[in-house]
Amino acid sequence: MSSSRAAEASEAVARAHREEWARVVASLARRFGDLDVAEESAAEAFATAVERWPADGVPPNPGAWLTTTANRKAIDRLRRESKRDEKQKEALTVHVNDAPAPVGPVDDDRLRLIFTCCHPALAMETRVALTLRMVGGLTVPEIARAFLVQESTMGQRITRAKAKIKAARIPYRVPPAADLPVRVSGVLTVLYLVFNEGYLASGPGSDPLRPDLTAEAIRLARLTRTLLPDDGEVAGLLALMLLTEARRDARVAPDGELVTLAEQDRRAWDATLIAEGHQLVRERLASGVAPGRFQLLAAINAVHTSAPDVRDTDWSQVVALYDQLVRLDPSPIVALNRAVAVAELDGPEVALAIVGRLQEALAGYHALHATRADLLRRLGRGDEARAAYDRAIELAGNRAEIAYLTRRRDELSERPDH
Repeated sequence: MSSSRAAEASEAVARAHREEWARVVASLARRFGDLDVAEESAAEAFATAVERWPADGVPPNPGAWLTTTANRKAIDRLRRESKRDEKQKEALTVHVNDAPAPVGPVDDDRLRLIFTCCHPALAMETRVALTLRMVGGLTVPEIARAFLVQESTMGQRITRAKAKIKAARIPYRVPPAADLPVRVSGVLTVLYLVFNEGYLASGPGSDPLRPDLTAEAIRLARLTRTLLPDDGEVAGLLALMLLTEARRDARVAPDGELVTLAEQDRRAWDATLIAEGHQLVRERLASGVAPGRFQLLAAINAVHTSAPDVRDTDWSQVVALYDQLVRLDPSPIVALNRAVAVAELDGPEVALAIVGRLQEALAGYHALHATRADLLRRLGRGDEARAAYDRAIELAGNRAEIAYLTRRRDELSERPDH
């Protein structure tokens, strides 16, 4: 077997994992009603692809090949288990011969899987972790890094979540229309966190950007909007994702360094996504309904993406929108982001005072130290800025961010402060 053929097969498996994992797992979960069976059989199918594709060649339809192989693995597993437990034979017959009909207002296996993973019986962190694993296809080590916990702890958390879904007989379906508004806020939070992991991956060993995750989050947000077309927060989240995704190609330099919003080449932004995002924001403003968190975040992004140059940004409008957001979500991270805007409107000294009040709450958050470093740099306090950059670099998990912060630190003059 040639090395080029092996490389082609390896690349095809990696691409199929990005594009097909959620579809394979969701179809198995729908057919067999068991997340453990779905996940493990899907993993076995991908392992088989790693063995077979280099020798046999990449199949014309990798997704169909993986789904068929995973189904066979699942049936084999259930048959082995049924021999140990006669009571499972009847269940096996049902699963193998009569797949259940679609349940819920939208027939999409992946959306159904998300509502299962996001069930309110599970803690929010568990919902996100389970969604990242089952829908996003992230490994347990990647999810553990995202949550800053031990790999074994995260593995146990995901295992317990699947066991709880099974024991509580949580239905694998999109909830009835009457129950959607109550359930959707949790789903939106999970989709936002999945998008964020793709927007700037948390693991030091992973690619800085995960476009497969951002694309899947956007696709699922669109589907959620078909469920709730009049829900402002669903539209707001979709707009926020589109306006953020539009800047993706400008966010990382060819050498792998993060490019900040102020330094991005705005000609590289996706005009089609920006136009769609702006239209959604305008529709929500025209509704006259008080905006929620995601709508305000989308509006802030609309202001940024409306400016042809960073110098044209309407910072007073950005700060006013953050003022509204702080009232809805008085979290220290929102206050930190507001401080960045305040620095542009009222100067770095005013912003530094705000950041100082957040230091205790965000001591372990790299963005606080990066923001503080930048403000100190602008005030000419080089030694303090270097120390803040050092702390930000120590805490940052993404290599693109680390590269950017390291360059900014190294650009500081070695002369002592005056």
